[in-house]
Amino acid sequence: MHVERTFTVPRPIEDVFAYLSDFENTNEWDPGTVRTTRTGGDGGLGTTYANRSEFMGRETDLTYETIGFDRPTFFACRGTNKTATTIDSMTFTRDGDSTQIRYRADFRFRGLARAAAPFVVRPKLEGLADETVEQIRRSLEAPGR
Repeated sequence: MHVERTFTVPRPIEDVFAYLSDFENTNEWDPGTVRTTRTGGDGGLGTTYANRSEFMGRETDLTYETIGFDRPTFFACRGTNKTATTIDSMTFTRDGDSTQIRYRADFRFRGLARAAAPFVVRPKLEGLADETVEQIRRSLEAPGR
């Protein structure tokens, strides 16, 4: 199951990539993130992060690893725990002085969550994707950024 959004922000591609590819910044732009901390790496391929997220009233811990990094056009990371694997990817396209972002989040659930996902989880993920777009915009358009 996946959600995908494409939107444009009035910031140069280099700035947008630098901000969004530093996954610790999910603390600012991901409404589901409670806390993200870099645990290894230099920010490029193979960098790892400890993430605590809240979804549908429950907190869960995931370990993320950067699996795609092509400055300034593509970033992807994979998050895993015992019940799910998620891959977040962002493709960046220069649009004059602005940047178009294609954000995609793919989810694979295990156990009971897998059976419930199409009926219970999908609508919540769609709403979370919309919230994420709005929070990314607010974060990137904030004064001083």
